[in-house]
Amino acid sequence: MMRLNDDITVIKGIGEKTAAPFRRAGVFCVYDLLTYYPSTYKTYPEVSATLTADEGAYAAIAAPIKNISERYAGSRLLTTASLNLLGLYVNAVWFNQRYLKKTLKPGIRYVFFGKISYKGKIPEIVQPQIFSLGDYEKLKGKKLPVYPKVFGLTDKMIEKAVINVLSEIRLEEYVPDEFLEKYDLTGLDTAVRNIHFPENDELLAEARRRLVFDEFFNFLMTQRLSVTEETKVKNSLGPFDISVSSEITSALPYQLTNGQESALNDLLTDFNGEYITQRLIQGDVGSGKTIVAFIAMAVMAENGYTSAIMAPTEVLARQHYEKFSALCNQLGLGIPCILLTGHVKGKARAKALEDIASGVPSFVIGTHALFQEKVQFNNLGLVVTDEQHRFGVAQRNALAEKGENVFSVVMSATPIPRTLALILYQGMNISTITEKPSVRKPLKNAVIDPSMRRNAYALFVKEIRAGHQGIIICPLVEPSENVGGENVEEYFEKMKQTLPSDITVGKLYGPMPADEKEQVMADFASGKTDLLISTTVIEVGVDVPNATVIMIEDAQKFGLAQLHQLRGRVGRGDAQAYCMFVDTSGSKTPSKRLEVLKKSNDGFYLANADLKMRGPGDAFGVRQSGDISFKIADIYNDNLLLKQASESVDKLLKEDPGLKSSEALKRFIENAADRTYSNL
Repeated sequence: MMRLNDDITVIKGIGEKTAAPFRRAGVFCVYDLLTYYPSTYKTYPEVSATLTADEGAYAAIAAPIKNISERYAGSRLLTTASLNLLGLYVNAVWFNQRYLKKTLKPGIRYVFFGKISYKGKIPEIVQPQIFSLGDYEKLKGKKLPVYPKVFGLTDKMIEKAVINVLSEIRLEEYVPDEFLEKYDLTGLDTAVRNIHFPENDELLAEARRRLVFDEFFNFLMTQRLSVTEETKVKNSLGPFDISVSSEITSALPYQLTNGQESALNDLLTDFNGEYITQRLIQGDVGSGKTIVAFIAMAVMAENGYTSAIMAPTEVLARQHYEKFSALCNQLGLGIPCILLTGHVKGKARAKALEDIASGVPSFVIGTHALFQEKVQFNNLGLVVTDEQHRFGVAQRNALAEKGENVFSVVMSATPIPRTLALILYQGMNISTITEKPSVRKPLKNAVIDPSMRRNAYALFVKEIRAGHQGIIICPLVEPSENVGGENVEEYFEKMKQTLPSDITVGKLYGPMPADEKEQVMADFASGKTDLLISTTVIEVGVDVPNATVIMIEDAQKFGLAQLHQLRGRVGRGDAQAYCMFVDTSGSKTPSKRLEVLKKSNDGFYLANADLKMRGPGDAFGVRQSGDISFKIADIYNDNLLLKQASESVDKLLKEDPGLKSSEALKRFIENAADRTYSNL
């Protein structure tokens, strides 16, 4: 019998070779596959006999092919089929589809489904799917899942695997009936089947509600089971001499903000408190959380303890290492700084491991490599996790467990309203930094329409000529038949042709191989790349003070929190910085979200505004939870379900602290908890 924890190779049709792209997507076992939810759904509309769709909209047209031609546009093969739609000629256009000219037959009537464009002299249907009339009739009206894109993994592969799993297992219910009835939640097995293959919008909405509740419920249950009176650890590290803290702050070339001073004082109070603590430092993008961590780590070192700071990317870890090393030299601290990442190899790695194990109080800076078994700390006193959402609970704990009594600090740039933060981070102390260092000039924001792009490009050239760098964000990696919007691949080519030839342009997106992604970010961080065309993968993981201008295409498609994170990639130095939100909706008035962003750079104000503005929202639009990466839940859109899940967990644990009367729930939490929200 198939089990949720079984490796994906037990699924019919998935061998070792086929398993590789699934694993790249984070799908290692049956459970991971069932929770690899569709990002959207494709619905095939009625076939249109005339061309009435708006610019950028998707349509299905039935027409015979008049002729087919091929030509190269730069390095890409462009295939064009001329279609006769009741006397109106429409061009169907594909990129790098070499087989089409041989397989499509002039004179034959096909159905073409794709995005409509009126930009040229002749209307175009871009990258359309092609069907026979009979095949299209069978698909019409159905909702077909579209999954997150990963190299080598197609929707068909995932769909087939999910069907094979669901034909063999039935998911056991684990949430007590009391809560299913109280909150009108559908059964787990039904919800999983309907999230992948919904028959209608109503069943899809019911499935999503249940799975969002589950994600919150599981996260909160695991979190609260791990933080009880019994799990509190007495502080045996102190008392601490904290005098070095004031020595450092007085020697800095700038004054700490009130928020930074408050967060630092909170940490120093923790160090001399009765118990070992976990503290969340929540601060807006660019609010100066890292210097607070640096000073706390220096206090640890002066008292004989090593500190470790874990960053989500190689580039950011190296930036921390260089910054911390320079500060130690500048302040005359004499604290050794040690870098340990996946790219530190051979003699350098052996030396780093030896230094870490030596017991000399130091700053150890690295990536996930820090919690590997071979890394042995002698006197670990503090673990700092930067961009905390990028690491699993188990990963953070694995690093903290390298010492006996270890203080833990997690830093988040997600400006979560306090009402939600208290639910999500129950058991942690919370410090909030609300203001930014006064040396940074306020970001200048503008909402523009597509007709103003030429002026925007001129600003990029001006800033790059002044020695700065720029970023352009696109919602898509490449053209898609399912979702409209600008894409990195085409924009990259366009910018290389549009901008002066001496301006270097790079591109970055999620499905890139990890090493290639790291190299692209390193080139941008070092100034080798002038302009970076990227998806939202750039929102964390690199600090480039020289970047002064960012433009976000199709800005209306993103949530307010994510837009704020993205614009936080610029304005991290002392030069004036600019952000342009391109609204491609065609609306005469910008959305409320874009207007709020234009007026304010305060992340906490925006988070509360976002919470007030959101209704049920678009359940499967672009992710809008900022830094906290649940698979399907959104802490803003789904804040009511978050509160309901929190109340349910509290009631259960109050009545049955050990979950003795809920065997199915206990089993599920023990087996699946760490996977369910592995990137929180």
